[in-house]
Amino acid sequence: MHQFTLSFLDSFSHYADRHIGMQGEQADGMARQMGFDSWQSVALEAVPQDIRTAGPLDLPAAATEEEMLAELSGLAERNKPMVQMIGQGYHSAITPPVIARNILENPAWYTAYTPYHPEISQGRLEALMNFQTMISELTGLPVANASLLDEGTAAAEAMTLLHRTVRGRQEPRFIVDTDCLPQTLALLQTRAAPLGIEVAVHDFTEGLPEAGFFAALFQYPGTSGAVRDLTQVITAVHERAAYAAVAADPLSLAILKPPGAMGADVVIGSTQRFGCPLGFGGPHAGYIAVRSEMQRSLPGRIVGASIDAGGQVAYRLALQTREQHIRREKATSNICTASVLSAILASMYAVYHGPQGLRTIAHRVHRYALVLAAGLAHAGLEVERKQFFDTVLVRVPGRAAEVVNAAEEQGINLRISGPDHVGISCSEVTERQHLVSIWSAFGIPERDVDDLDRSVRTTLPDGLFRKDSFLSQAVFQQHHTETGLTRYLRRLADKDYALDRGMIPLGSCTMKMTPTAAMLPVTWRNFADIHPFAPSHQTTGYLELIEQLKRWLAEITGYDAVSLQPNSGAQGEYAGLLAIRSYQASVGQGARDVCLMPASAHGTNAASASAAGLHVVVVACDDDGNIDMQDLRAKLHSSAGRLAVLMITYPSTHGVFEESIPEICQLAHDAGAQVYLDGANLNALVGLARPGRFGADVSHVNLHKTFGNPHGGGGPGIGPVCVRAHLAPYLPSHPSAPHAGPATGPGPVAAAPWGSAGILPISWAYLRLMGPDGLTRATQSAVFNANYIAHRLSGHYPILYTGRNGLVAHECIIDIRPLTCRTGITVTDIVKRLADYGFHAPTVSFPVPGTLMIEPTESETLAELDRFCSAMISIKEEIEKVDDGHWPRENNPLRNAPHTASSLVDEWPYPYTREEAAFPDSSLHQGKYWPTSRRLNEAHGDRNLICSCPSLPSDTPAVTDGTTPHRAIWDGALPSGLE
Repeated sequence: MHQFTLSFLDSFSHYADRHIGMQGEQADGMARQMGFDSWQSVALEAVPQDIRTAGPLDLPAAATEEEMLAELSGLAERNKPMVQMIGQGYHSAITPPVIARNILENPAWYTAYTPYHPEISQGRLEALMNFQTMISELTGLPVANASLLDEGTAAAEAMTLLHRTVRGRQEPRFIVDTDCLPQTLALLQTRAAPLGIEVAVHDFTEGLPEAGFFAALFQYPGTSGAVRDLTQVITAVHERAAYAAVAADPLSLAILKPPGAMGADVVIGSTQRFGCPLGFGGPHAGYIAVRSEMQRSLPGRIVGASIDAGGQVAYRLALQTREQHIRREKATSNICTASVLSAILASMYAVYHGPQGLRTIAHRVHRYALVLAAGLAHAGLEVERKQFFDTVLVRVPGRAAEVVNAAEEQGINLRISGPDHVGISCSEVTERQHLVSIWSAFGIPERDVDDLDRSVRTTLPDGLFRKDSFLSQAVFQQHHTETGLTRYLRRLADKDYALDRGMIPLGSCTMKMTPTAAMLPVTWRNFADIHPFAPSHQTTGYLELIEQLKRWLAEITGYDAVSLQPNSGAQGEYAGLLAIRSYQASVGQGARDVCLMPASAHGTNAASASAAGLHVVVVACDDDGNIDMQDLRAKLHSSAGRLAVLMITYPSTHGVFEESIPEICQLAHDAGAQVYLDGANLNALVGLARPGRFGADVSHVNLHKTFGNPHGGGGPGIGPVCVRAHLAPYLPSHPSAPHAGPATGPGPVAAAPWGSAGILPISWAYLRLMGPDGLTRATQSAVFNANYIAHRLSGHYPILYTGRNGLVAHECIIDIRPLTCRTGITVTDIVKRLADYGFHAPTVSFPVPGTLMIEPTESETLAELDRFCSAMISIKEEIEKVDDGHWPRENNPLRNAPHTASSLVDEWPYPYTREEAAFPDSSLHQGKYWPTSRRLNEAHGDRNLICSCPSLPSDTPAVTDGTTPHRAIWDGALPSGLE
């Protein structure tokens, strides 16, 4: 019997061996067929020698899943979950278990990609349509988008939207009410400065300011808790030819008069308290809603309704789809995504509870605040705001810290609002004992909560309560039981294509499988229930995890300092550019305002540069896909004295390792510029090369691409920014957490100090599971897999760009243009046909129109790679049948793809069989994915934009599968007067 060593046997516990799909002897055999000694040698041949890393990464050795979870549990135990009553835009919320299990913990939802291909994305598109409808109904405005990153970002987007709307007609001044959230104000100031917008704070209870302004922002309810009817002040703002924006708590809008009814032009906010865990600040879905005339300026994504080839209504991304790649620096925003998974969670919270459930929850929150305030007032304490929804502000001269400390001893976090005031915010989880404990912290003897409850009446005037109905659409009436919602979510998931079904070969957007073990900690209470503004001694586990992750990312990238605050890749770009501009201003080079970038750059690069106040100048690419060195030198010369930054992607967006990258960086530095290296393709460098060591000054890193965080259907993402030492003082800061960033920073780029901290444990876990060797092997495998696909397809499609030895990096571009010229078959026809073969599409027409960019990642097995290659080869054979006249150019399986199950039973006027349409490969009989829509008419959708669910006629009875929410919201009947 063979004697195995313990080291050999223990190696079977390594996660990397289960994560990397093709390695070992099987991969070596494929490599030898390609002319290489081993699969690992392919990457070593592809990466230029002069940028390679010397020695292994200085990271902890790989842990087993059990070891990783034990370590992470130890960090979690160092956090102290409390009864969180701090408020300030963040509230404890209950995630219904049916939603947690079927969305948050379900790979069918969290491994999906942005729904650019609607025929295979109808489930998440419908869920996002529900989100838009929910926001529109609650705010009283007709158009909402499919979510933004957080409330502060949404406010900044509203500011810039309104500034564009009135450009040239008003002074560049944006007025913010004194009762707005402090983190929102700080983020507005960050975003306004590069654009020349002045942000001024004003107390609108004293009337309008004398100075001119183009728009004003109000908080409803205010940070202090105050609720007031804004109708008159909004009317006065309009009389000054300015616009009014309102930041509104959506839960309060279940019972309060909506801002749209007060005349608001834009309403923004966060849907966090619709079932989203606090997560130390995120991820949470921000929202924005506007008047109809502003819909084409709305930032981010909008889901709209169109029709498919069979005349059926189907959803699609409308108007703003990939706007940055089309308009670049002229884009309405650098936000190219949404917080889809969080938005879907929030929308299903509303679907599950329905309008009456939301009203009940809101009334319950308000009622607890009323009883709390009554107990304080009866004890002689001064409650500052007489009209409030959920937040009570109490004046205790000189005693604020004492009271807050006393409440903390009883397990409750309150908010200090200066030395004399304490803020207390009630939430969905507030209970009677919490009120008793709070009174005790103020030194009030125990009171009977029910006695007070019987005597208290709301302090809000009748005119501030909502009178209209909302969420009358069928979806918000039908799924109030766990059985009903479970089946609804399953139906939606079945319509979608995610990584749990098969390979998503998207170039530029690495779609690797997220470790299941890494997802487990996201819902642990000691991570999920931590308030972003909790005292630091309660969050030592989070802070240690953050510091470890920053050190690891610095080691991997070769930079000196890291900020985890940016909550998307685009925000990471923006933060890095702000750091450059702040640094240059500090050394007397603030006049530098030109950003060079290659024509192939990601569209968000240009949009982020514009948002940072830079002028974009494009550098040409040569025939091999590299930066045109002659044009680069010319642009460097013509921008002399004004050049701030050269912004590049490496490996290039064309999917090759450019040999001249060190020279490119040196030329930029010689011109006095900084080098921004977009980290979108870092998964081709980890363990092999470090941007901070081969010439770059700053990069952002997409945790949702390289380090295992799931894409979630288009978000949430995280985009940490990594910098060299001279830029470290200019990383993002935050007013509510001085230790979150340097005091010399430009301000926050996200509402929370550490951005979407609640999902940082995922990337931490991925790095612990992979270890330095596993990370390097993953990179080598990603490069090998891409070259394997290029090798297999090269005899059928031209590979557009290659580097040294004819190799690509981690992705390859195949050129469809010759086939299109010859046959009329386009890239769109091919990717729609791929759905019939059971595949998600590669990236279409980026960075080169008429091409497909394919990225297999390291997760995929040889069987899946071969299945994809076989599908592409079969499609090429189908194209040849069009070329030789076997099928007509306008009536063939590619032009008519995808084929739904229902289309097979309709009349069949096609010159190919039903079998050829739906089962082009015999293996599909064993497990067929059926698209639920035929090809959509995109032009129809843009001309006839419908971005909310149709309402039921007023005389239509609600169709329900049960009307009782999943838990009792109030312990008995609703209080008198609030039925």
